[in-house]
Amino acid sequence: MPQTSAPTLNPTASGNGNPDLGYNPPGVRNTDSTVPLHPAEAVTHDYNSDGPAPGRLAFRWTYGSNVAAKNRDPRVQVVQYNEDSFVLRQNVCVHWEAPFTYLLFGNKGALLIDSGATANAKHYPLRETVDAIITRWGQARGRSKVPLTIALTSGEDIGQNQGLVQFAGRPDTVIVPTPLNVMKQHYGFRNSWPSGTGTIDLGDRAIEVIPTPGTHKDGVTFYDPYCRVLFTGDFLYPGKINIGNDRDFVTSLERLKTFAAARSPKWILGGHVEMMFAPGRYYPRFATYKPYERILQLEPEVIDEALQYAREIQGKDMLLIRPDFVLYNGVSPDQRTSVWPENVPRINPPRPF
Repeated sequence: MPQTSAPTLNPTASGNGNPDLGYNPPGVRNTDSTVPLHPAEAVTHDYNSDGPAPGRLAFRWTYGSNVAAKNRDPRVQVVQYNEDSFVLRQNVCVHWEAPFTYLLFGNKGALLIDSGATANAKHYPLRETVDAIITRWGQARGRSKVPLTIALTSGEDIGQNQGLVQFAGRPDTVIVPTPLNVMKQHYGFRNSWPSGTGTIDLGDRAIEVIPTPGTHKDGVTFYDPYCRVLFTGDFLYPGKINIGNDRDFVTSLERLKTFAAARSPKWILGGHVEMMFAPGRYYPRFATYKPYERILQLEPEVIDEALQYAREIQGKDMLLIRPDFVLYNGVSPDQRTSVWPENVPRINPPRPF
């Protein structure tokens, strides 16, 4: 039989780097997959796109153990959403809140959103993990130096601010100040808070900062226009939302609704997951075994739902159950209720053994 030679691969015309192939949605220019490792010159990424950058969250988070001391899962679970966006989760057996942090890259630097619930680097090696991701990303992009900014959705939230101490003294690092008045000044909110927006420029990827007090006095939400994701911390997430000031909470949801209407976000990614897959069911505090968790991402329509029911409970000391979250206003986070909403399916999740 006649021999045929193997086709020669042109790295610039193959794989995700070729916009003529079907890997990229129409109008989206957001991948450098064919860039060789250790390029001779720094790679400049195009973060402009007509739609949200593709990303993947189709996996299962580690869910802890009945006996926390016997758990052998990674202390920090790392998932690469896309080439320039990473989702990190603290092991639920290291801290029961199992908070999420987010690492985003641009052409001039990186941003770490939130820092987890544990200060001890031996138990929760956040800095070591972040440094490793930055080093690998820098090698892939031909960058020996990648400045890092660390910002919190709330400096008051101990579930998201404890790992900050691990980055003290780190070179090429800016830590957004946590005292409210200093934080306002840093973002340019000193005379406008809680109105207006701030910006964290990562280099052609500008992250917007929206004031969202309500669960905390200093609460902010971050918006990434590249992935079209809102990062909301514990202000809005699939779990038990503890409202600190119901008037601020309603006003912030109104502000977020207006913002989202102008930006069309794809997902809302909060700081925790406490809900089960069964509507309205949630795990109690201090649970270290959560095998039936709901997924992390929320649809943007949840803003309207949260606003509707936040208005309903404003001025009342009560909790209110919804399929994807529970509102706690003026009551203990351990408060229970025998009242089940008529429009929420009542499904009992299986009992784990």
